[in-house]
Amino acid sequence: MSSDATHSRAPESHSDAIDPAGMRVIWLLLVAAFVAILNETTMAIAIPELNATLGIPPELGQWLTSAFMLTMAVVIPTTGFLIQRFSTRHIFLAAMILFSTGTLICMVSPGFFLLLVGRVVQAAGTGIMMPLLMTTMMNVVPAHSRGRMMGRVGLVISLAPAIGPTMSGIVLDSLGWRWLFGIILPIALVALGLGAKWMTNLGESTHAPIDVVSIVLSVFAFGGIVYGLSQFGGGHGGESGGGSAAGLGWAMIGGGIVFLGLFVWRQLVLQRGDRALLDLRVFNSRNYVLSVIIMAVVALSMFGTFSLLPLYLQSVVGLGATQSGLVLLPGSVLMGLLGPVMGRIYDAKGPKTLLVPGTIMIAAAMFAYSNVGVGTSIWLLIIIQIVMSLGLAGSFTPLFSASLGSLRRHLYSHGSAALNTLQQVAGAAGTALLISIYSAALHSGQAAGRSIPEAGAPGGHSAFLLATIIALVPVVLAFFIRKPEDQDDTPAEVVEPVEGSPAE
Repeated sequence: MSSDATHSRAPESHSDAIDPAGMRVIWLLLVAAFVAILNETTMAIAIPELNATLGIPPELGQWLTSAFMLTMAVVIPTTGFLIQRFSTRHIFLAAMILFSTGTLICMVSPGFFLLLVGRVVQAAGTGIMMPLLMTTMMNVVPAHSRGRMMGRVGLVISLAPAIGPTMSGIVLDSLGWRWLFGIILPIALVALGLGAKWMTNLGESTHAPIDVVSIVLSVFAFGGIVYGLSQFGGGHGGESGGGSAAGLGWAMIGGGIVFLGLFVWRQLVLQRGDRALLDLRVFNSRNYVLSVIIMAVVALSMFGTFSLLPLYLQSVVGLGATQSGLVLLPGSVLMGLLGPVMGRIYDAKGPKTLLVPGTIMIAAAMFAYSNVGVGTSIWLLIIIQIVMSLGLAGSFTPLFSASLGSLRRHLYSHGSAALNTLQQVAGAAGTALLISIYSAALHSGQAAGRSIPEAGAPGGHSAFLLATIIALVPVVLAFFIRKPEDQDDTPAEVVEPVEGSPAE
């Protein structure tokens, strides 16, 4: 760091105030995360339209989401090291440049291949953003106020999915798919411009060399597992070729697990000298481990449901793209508005007050979806989604706060990277599992001469019922999560760049 840089330290740990420069960084990251999540949630409803417009089969169109998830699975495990190795400013700018470039490529792409390239570039930027946001939040905010601030993260995580599907349906019905990216791009460029002007650095950067072997192992481990899972979630479970896809899927998962074992061994060796790409000492904390398990299971159920639900509502229930988006809107808006409230409850009462009823509501909503059919009222669908959203609002804030709050400061970035990696893998598993069950029943029913609604309904019921059973695991584990004691409760130092010189 430059010796003549201006240093400003955040207030002491028991002041409700947060250093203005640190708070500015958090808000910039919240805006960037909102844009990234908004982009991703517009795609679920858009895939059927893109398949038809581009003239591609569903299994190929599914790659627009599978490749995104695959790239995220490769990028996120490296963020623990990157956040420590490079400055907050440089990481933020790199992420937003990648995201904006990818969005531009998608908007102007003449066909599927370039659109896929754009999605991969977008994902490279997106994969950095959430770990950076959560690590920064933990470093800047005093422990007694973290629930309140994590509630704001919940606000962003909720409002983006609330707006995304509805915006996607309206844009697809009126303007065309290119405008999905045309609307996102200006917002991303504004976030990039604000970051270039106002983003500052937090704490000190390390100078440890990056371990190339760990990166290679990480790519084959997490990339292989997510790719293998995507073979089961491509919506072609019962079509010809489905058997070969399943065989490839199991082979990739098996290979990914082997490389994962090598990756873990490599990290255990490197972390003795604090040189690990992903420091696995985060798993020494029982509270962190339990919180991550709950988060992974919730992600498996949630991402699987949110991937299957638009398809199910349009194919079986008979709703249009806009109507499907509107079903998700009220609950997601309510979830976002309650985020800060949930944070204050966490700070005052601890995690169980929120987490136990929250996980119960998630499981109840899954069970209700397992009984949805052609004649289900749209108002009942909205009520079910509201219950689901309330459960998610009561789960995310305590899980984020309790998991990372259980770690020492120097492990925050690695804890965030591990949490987001497992969440990504679990989301891919949930998508693969639920869509495969639905697709197998759909194609089997169509082969027997049934209509799409008649053929798809049993598969949807089975998929959502399995999600219900899986969602019962967090209900049990929620009773064992505790609020961490304040650890190293000194907010990170904020370093303002010297005027006229680049930030280090």
